[in-house]
Parts: sequence; structure tokens; C-alpha cells
Amino acid sequence: MISYLARLLVIMLNNNAIPGDWKKAVLVSIYKGGDRSDVGNCRPVSLTAVVGNQQEHVIARHLRQVWEMSG
Repeated sequence: MISYLARLLVIMLNNNAIPGDWKKAVLVSIYKGGDRSDVGNCRPVSLTAVVGNQQEHVIARHLRQVWEMSG
């Protein structure tokens, strides 16, 4: 399965295309405690596509490594 995902990501990067669903997030409020009517007692969490999220982490890690090697 990983080889299929890797191939998909390479194709996307080569074509400069990202699926529209990966650009969207669902915002959910998570209750932290205290008065439930106080908005300050909730924190927003964005739910994004897992594959897109992992792709971002891989690219960010690679860019950090390149930057650290050049500095």
C-alpha cells in the first residue's frame, strides 16, 4: 500500500495538483472543562485528510534536513 501512496504523491507533486478534499478541514470544538456556555472553554480542532497531513509532515521533514545540511 505504501508504494501506491508514494506513487500517488510523486504524480501529484510532478503535476502540481492536490485533491480538493485535502484542502478542506472539518472544524470541531473540543470541550476543555468549566462552563460549557463559555466559548473560551473549548478549543478548535481541524480534521484533515490523513494522507495529505502525512504528506505535509514528510515534505516538512525533508525541507528541515536540507536546511540543516546547508547551514
